[in-house]
Amino acid sequence: MDGAERKRGVRARQEPQAPRSTMKDGKVKEDTVPDRVTLKKEIGLLSACTIIIGNIIGSGIFISPKGVLEHSGSVGLALVVWVLGGGIAALGSLCYAELGVTIPKSGGDYSYVTEIFGGLVGFLLLWSAVLIMYPTTLAVIALTFSNYVLQPAFPNCVPPYMATRMLSATCIIFLTWVNCFSVRLATRIQDIFTVGKLLALGLIIAVGLLQIYKGNYEGLTPQIAFEFYKTPSVGQIALAFLQASFAFSGWNFLNYVTEEVVDPRRNLPRAIYISIPLVTFVYTLTNIAYFSSMSPEELLSSNAVAVTFGEKLLGMFSTIMPISVALSTFGGINGYLFTSSRLCFSGAREGHLPSLLAMIHCKSCTPIPALLVCCTATIVIMCIGETHNLINYVSFINYLSYGVTIAGLLYYRWKKPNLYRPIKVSLLVPLCYLLFWALLLGFSLHSEPVVCGVGLVIMLTGVPVYFLGVHWKDKPKCIYDFIEWATYLGQRVFFVVFPHIDPTETATPTEWTDKSSITSKASGPV
Repeated sequence: MDGAERKRGVRARQEPQAPRSTMKDGKVKEDTVPDRVTLKKEIGLLSACTIIIGNIIGSGIFISPKGVLEHSGSVGLALVVWVLGGGIAALGSLCYAELGVTIPKSGGDYSYVTEIFGGLVGFLLLWSAVLIMYPTTLAVIALTFSNYVLQPAFPNCVPPYMATRMLSATCIIFLTWVNCFSVRLATRIQDIFTVGKLLALGLIIAVGLLQIYKGNYEGLTPQIAFEFYKTPSVGQIALAFLQASFAFSGWNFLNYVTEEVVDPRRNLPRAIYISIPLVTFVYTLTNIAYFSSMSPEELLSSNAVAVTFGEKLLGMFSTIMPISVALSTFGGINGYLFTSSRLCFSGAREGHLPSLLAMIHCKSCTPIPALLVCCTATIVIMCIGETHNLINYVSFINYLSYGVTIAGLLYYRWKKPNLYRPIKVSLLVPLCYLLFWALLLGFSLHSEPVVCGVGLVIMLTGVPVYFLGVHWKDKPKCIYDFIEWATYLGQRVFFVVFPHIDPTETATPTEWTDKSSITSKASGPV
């Protein structure tokens, strides 16, 4: 590399100069740029809980009851699936709490798998998440939002295709701007809308309990609840669990923003312990409320379960339901954007994605390039086809990544037994989760080989991309020149730089949490 190229390479990594503006008296004023540009720790315990609850309670509880009932074959078994789904999410979240405080890095599953198993396995998880998993989930939630908002304007028909897409895209673009502008504003929106969605589900639960109090609980008695209108196979029950898992997906999302949590070793596990039982309790009561007021036939024939519930029981106030669901999904979109963008940020920081995605804005300290990638991918997925057909693919990839990550917890204990772990769950917790995980994926492969096969193919397409884009170091000079030029251009356009690094936050776990090193220091000469 000659002198000019070296100068340009260094310049691409320098912080952009603070923009200047002229005051009325002719003096030049420089806009304020923080002395230390880094991700801000602005997520306290309340915001941590609302991130988990807000990401779990999106559109799933308003979409999945139909799928769970359809595959389980009876009301009673459907309720059992919902309770067990929450229990499995609780087991998984306990394992993630241990991983989150042992490897305190943002990026969740991806960061843990990369640390434990190496670059290829981590990249495959990152590839499937960025390519299909999170854009598809965001698209589904956004389309649910637009359908519920437009439903009152089109009471007797499905809202127009273009109208739903345009409203969904507008919502995603607006929330992307909010997340680019301020972390504090994004978390405040998350707090407010999480409370709103809990109030909406609280209304459904209250109306359902009122029906039970009036004596309308015949469909919930064991004799009727466990009457199968069709006998489900084991594979169908596995698919019912996959549908429920879509409603519970998001329980691990706080781990994606660990570096922005205030005192993560204390608040991350606390938030998990509070949020998962609360969501499981609310989901179970919501389904009991549905079944207390709707027959299985009514629920299966409904495309919007909450709206049908409201029309049947709330009368002239039935418009509350679509508004409440819209608010719930709006908060879900915000939460998914906030956390999934940190996955792109972490991937770029590890060298698995373009380095521009690892940069943050000089003043707002938000990962603007990563947010724009998430926004663009979601809009593309939303426009190319029927995203609801991808829910099973997403659920399969989700469960696959969960299992690999929790298997990594066991391997990491064997690989580094002396590593200090502030939280260390019983071995029964990951073993029980992995047993259920293996059974679920096995039966899913047997009953839906095409769906699971497509999910595996999507993940494995990342293998050649990894070897060409990451592992291959001796690329032609023209490729490196283009990457350098594009990075420099992106820095100028978005006013972003690499965040400052605190050495105490980047030390590997062995360097500061190994029991043997602590013991040797303590027993050394004074």
